[in-house]
Amino acid sequence: MIKIVVLVFAGGAVGAVLREFAMLTVPNLTHGFPLDILVANLLAAFMLGFVTGLHDRRAVSDAVNSLIGTGLTGGLSTFSSFAYGSTVLATASTQGTLVAFAYVVTSLVLGYAAVIVGRKLGADPHSVRRDRIN
Repeated sequence: MIKIVVLVFAGGAVGAVLREFAMLTVPNLTHGFPLDILVANLLAAFMLGFVTGLHDRRAVSDAVNSLIGTGLTGGLSTFSSFAYGSTVLATASTQGTLVAFAYVVTSLVLGYAAVIVGRKLGADPHSVRRDRIN
């Protein structure tokens, strides 16, 4: 159990640094749309889907799944910033409310898609081909 805790801790530290890098380098779009948070969350969603797909087919170990799937993606993604940014936008003005709505919908739809795409890319190539045939 200590090994898993250390792996999650290490992955979380790397993920948090990557999130901060995204916050410092990705610009916000017009009207305060928080593109930096969206990018961090979508990258984390994709990575989680990908490592889960690999783990499901036993291409990565439980330890790697904990390191990346729990630690790194947990440190990289940021629900609290997502919720806070949405609230600040929504309470700023009528236009801010529309931007917040677009941000929430975009985050949910693209986040879902990122997990699905990542999972398919990490899945067993034979199962993906069968899905296409059927």
